[in-house]
Amino acid sequence: MIVRPRPSALALFFVLRGSIIPRILSRIIVITVLSCVVVWMYHRQFFSPAHLTAVPFSLFGLALSVFMGFRNNVCYDRWWEARKQWGDLVVQARSLARESAVLLAASTANPLQERLVRRCIGFGYGLAARLRGQDMVEAVRPWVQQDELDSLAGCRNVPDALLLAINRDLAACLRRGELTDILYQGLTQRVAQCAAIQAACERIKFTPCPFAYSLLLHRTAWLFCLLLPFGLVGTLEFLTPLAVTIVAYTFFGLDALGDELEDPFGADENDLPLSALARVIEIDLLEGLGVRPLPEPAVPVDYVLR
Repeated sequence: MIVRPRPSALALFFVLRGSIIPRILSRIIVITVLSCVVVWMYHRQFFSPAHLTAVPFSLFGLALSVFMGFRNNVCYDRWWEARKQWGDLVVQARSLARESAVLLAASTANPLQERLVRRCIGFGYGLAARLRGQDMVEAVRPWVQQDELDSLAGCRNVPDALLLAINRDLAACLRRGELTDILYQGLTQRVAQCAAIQAACERIKFTPCPFAYSLLLHRTAWLFCLLLPFGLVGTLEFLTPLAVTIVAYTFFGLDALGDELEDPFGADENDLPLSALARVIEIDLLEGLGVRPLPEPAVPVDYVLR
C-alpha cells in the first residue's frame, strides 16, 4: 500500500511511485505511435476522414467510461471489504488475548495464555501467507513449538489448524473445571470470529470478478483507443496524438487499476499491507504478555508498506 505525504499540485505530474503509468506505458506508446502514423497518413492524403466525426466516439467513450467506472467500484469494494476484515481480525485477536488473560484460572493462565497468544500471532502471519500464496508453515514457525510445527507440515490450512489447537486447549480447560460454560462460550466465540474473517478473506481471494466482464472491458478499451485517432484527426490534426494519449492513459489506467484492486491480497504496490497488519497484532499481543523489547512497527520502504 502506498503511504506518502500528498505531493504538491506540480509534483503530482511527476510522481511514479504508486502510479499506474509503469504498468500501462507500453500500451500508451503503441497508441501514441499509431496516432502519429494516422496524422502522417492524413496529411499525405492516404485517406480522408470526411465521414468520420467525434460524435460516435463521444457516445462510445461515455458508455465505456460508465461500465469501467462500475467495474472499478466493484473492485474497490473488494479492496475495502478486505481491509475491514483485517481490521476486525486485529480487534478479535486483541480481545481474545485480553479475555484469556482475565478469565483463565490463575494456575494455568501463564503457560496457556502464552501459548494461545502465540498461536493468535501465528494465525495472522499464516493467514497473510495463505492469501499471498506463500509458505504458511514458514510464516508460523516462530510462533509454535517444534512438535506442533511438525504436525502442521502436511496441513493445507495452517491458520485453521491453529484455531483448532486453541479450541482444544480451551476445551481441556473446560473439562478440568478451569472455565465455566459461559466463559468457554465467550472465548470460543472469539475464535469463531477469527475463522469467519478467514472465510471472508478467502471468499474475496478465490472469487474474482467474472472474467468475461473484465475481458469485454479490456478489449473494448483497446478497440476504442485504436480507432479514436481516425475520428479526431480531421478536427484536431497535429493535436491528435496528445488528445489520444490522454484518453488512452485514462482508460488503460482505470482498466489496470481495477486489475490491481480486484485482488487486494497480492504483491502490487496498491495492495493491502498484510505483513504490516500482522505485525500490529504481534506487537499488541506481545505487549499484553509483558514481552520486552517489542518489535518495531513495519515502516514503508520507498513509500510502499507491505
